[in-house]
Amino acid sequence: MFFAEEMASQATKTSQETLNKTAQVFDERMRNIVVSISTLMMGEPFQRAMSDVQTGSRREYYNRLSQLQTSFAQLMLTEQSIDSVLVSTPIGDFYPTEVQRIPGRRFENTLLYEQLEQAGPNWSPQWISGHADELFSRPQPVLSFVMKPLFEVNLPDVYVVVNIREDRMLELLQAHLQEGSLKQLVVDRARQPVFFSSPAPEALMAKLLEQIGDSSSGHLEEIYEGSAYLLNYTSLEMNPNWLLIGYQSKAELLAPAQRMRWTILTIMGACIVLALILSSMLSELLLKPLFKLRNLMFKVEQNQLDVRFESNFQDEISQVGHKFNRMLEQINELIREVKASEEEKRKSEIKALQAQIDPHFLYNTLNTIYWKSEMEEHQAVRGMIVSLSLLFRLGLNNGKEMTTLRQELEHVTQYMKLQTMCYPELFDYEIEADEQLLETPVLKIILQPLVENSILHGMQELSRPGRIRITASAADGLLSLSVFDNGCGMDAAAVTRALQGGELQRTSYALSNVQARLELSYGQQASIRLESEPGAWTCVALTFPIAGGNGS
Repeated sequence: MFFAEEMASQATKTSQETLNKTAQVFDERMRNIVVSISTLMMGEPFQRAMSDVQTGSRREYYNRLSQLQTSFAQLMLTEQSIDSVLVSTPIGDFYPTEVQRIPGRRFENTLLYEQLEQAGPNWSPQWISGHADELFSRPQPVLSFVMKPLFEVNLPDVYVVVNIREDRMLELLQAHLQEGSLKQLVVDRARQPVFFSSPAPEALMAKLLEQIGDSSSGHLEEIYEGSAYLLNYTSLEMNPNWLLIGYQSKAELLAPAQRMRWTILTIMGACIVLALILSSMLSELLLKPLFKLRNLMFKVEQNQLDVRFESNFQDEISQVGHKFNRMLEQINELIREVKASEEEKRKSEIKALQAQIDPHFLYNTLNTIYWKSEMEEHQAVRGMIVSLSLLFRLGLNNGKEMTTLRQELEHVTQYMKLQTMCYPELFDYEIEADEQLLETPVLKIILQPLVENSILHGMQELSRPGRIRITASAADGLLSLSVFDNGCGMDAAAVTRALQGGELQRTSYALSNVQARLELSYGQQASIRLESEPGAWTCVALTFPIAGGNGS
């Protein structure tokens, strides 16, 4: 009985600590959302739009909407739990155009607006429980945060609505849960679940909310449907009207204690039987360590180096066995050192080859940004800066050699965007890839050097409009990536011979380094194929296993 009570007490304490940690993370995420949307509102594009709202001018509406797209994109990239944003104003709505609006739906015709009306004219920023998105055509339910705009004067009938993905917030509830019977949910003080897709046991919540009243945190025990439940609760700092509740069945919690009781009885019975058996096996036991050591030696002869001699005695046989163990540990340590040395050597070779692929176009890109800024082409400057930032972020890839096909295609897309800005009308491009292949692991920065070759060697002297086409396909467990251009072409056979003979590295780092990285990661399973018609076109195709290479 004492053990059960102590176990329940410790479980309640542990549950409260887990609940508090979850609440801190939840509050931090909500605070980050508020900070992110406040940062957007303090930006110049938003302030310009609000100035138009103040004067009632719709003349610059579409310009303001376009200027806000970068701010919306940065907001949703910084805080990825944000699903959509709407700024409702008398002169029109501002929102990310990449998110599809529900046609004809005004904010004033939604349940969100009705809740604000119920809060009165002096309402403060509101957190709205989970609901189906009434403003955008989005399949998943969302939580909403509604506030007034940050502007030098009060603007009536202007609302900033932030829709947060409910599934991302639900992940926070599960992040700190360990295996066990503890369940967590969020409800408001009106007994309604905060998450649209996570209903709460209504009768149990009603009993709990009646007892806690206005209390902000605590724990209690409640009977529900004939079973006892241990409940912990705490309110959220960012919205005290929301309660984070953890509950677990007391019977499930104490079940291990009952099983332990029967386990102890079983062990006691087994010990009695074992003692009787051991008395008749004493003579065999004296010789057992010697036979065991001999059998271990036979296993070592078969390269089973993970075996060990175990003995509770300190006799001569045990001492020989312990020295045998030390010998095996030294052998294993030497093997591990050799493997680690080879692995480090392989990684160093990959890093050295990757370091040779230097984006020397950076000078031209920055120079273009400078001159476009001087010419006050601010939209183009913003686009180039975002593309350059994405290019480096995807290229760094958190220090990992392997990335996904989706991110690799996005990396080369940003590169080509920048090149088309630096060399207008030089070329256009297209990318074709099956959606099912986009999560396939590939080496990072493997397409950009090939595209760079197409631009530098195939199109600089081209009199007709250039075109680059990148395709991805799979067959027989192999992924094929190809880069095609309609440039001036080359002698494919001569380049292939130079590539196989190692002579091409002196004149072209791109093809030689890509080939070297493929061989280091995939071995003989990878290949590079060159096809070209001089004066017409060139195609470079990479083929390697879909299962992925050995890069980390």
